[in-house]
Amino acid sequence: MGNFMSSDVLIVTNGTKESFPAIEQGAWLAETLGSTVTLLGVTEKLNPAAIDAAHPLEEVFEYAVGVFKAQGVDYKLEVRNGGAEKIVPQEAKQNESMVVLGPLGRPQIQRWVAGRSIRYFIEDIEKPLLYVQEVRLPVKRILISVGGLGYEVNAEHIAIQIAVKCQADVTLLHVVPPIDLDYPTAQAMSKNWQHLLETDTPVGRNMRTALENAQTAGLTAEVKVKHGNVIEEILAEVNDGNYDLLCMGSSYSVNSLRQMYSANVTAEIMERAHCPVMTARFKRKR
Repeated sequence: MGNFMSSDVLIVTNGTKESFPAIEQGAWLAETLGSTVTLLGVTEKLNPAAIDAAHPLEEVFEYAVGVFKAQGVDYKLEVRNGGAEKIVPQEAKQNESMVVLGPLGRPQIQRWVAGRSIRYFIEDIEKPLLYVQEVRLPVKRILISVGGLGYEVNAEHIAIQIAVKCQADVTLLHVVPPIDLDYPTAQAMSKNWQHLLETDTPVGRNMRTALENAQTAGLTAEVKVKHGNVIEEILAEVNDGNYDLLCMGSSYSVNSLRQMYSANVTAEIMERAHCPVMTARFKRKR
């Protein structure tokens, strides 16, 4: 299992209070993974009349530096002017960073018109992404969503590394969607979903490997299989199980028809889950 040790955790803020949770959870992540932090302040609008006013990032930076010092992580601060959607993917690419961000606190009307920014970020950021709406610390329970196509392998490796560092319990969840497709694997899964772990389906094999990886790492791990709408079932499990972190894969780098579907599932869950959500792209073995 390849070690995911990011050289850097890139925490993004545009100065709004909505980004405070990302700073706290991001500092914890950096400390857990032994990484350094870059706090990237994005100034989206410069008001020429406000030359003497306090810079919108000033308060957040002051708060963040306190958090980093308390966590004992090395940090550097950067400020860039422009739109976050453009700047963040560029920075992440340059620094080989894991990206941590939260809602950017934009006016409701802007979100309706442009769609939520998280969808752009999932699309454009190739590195692992942690989306934080509210802080969950300490991290004691981690949910890993295991899809049928093995896209979560990278996310799962990172999740297991984090779990080992903070001795968290791991639950592997697979949701079997209601399907009416008439092909053998779909049939086998639909019929056997209650004991999917024993089946010789791709999901069954993925789940067994993931469980083995977690147990080999010395973790307490269990498997859950549910049947129904993927988004609703994952969110229900997040709430019922009171998890501190949800990890899921994304198929974005795989050129397939499932791209849009997968991204929307991830974005939808990020927007609605009450715990931090990490997504990492599928990486083909070179």
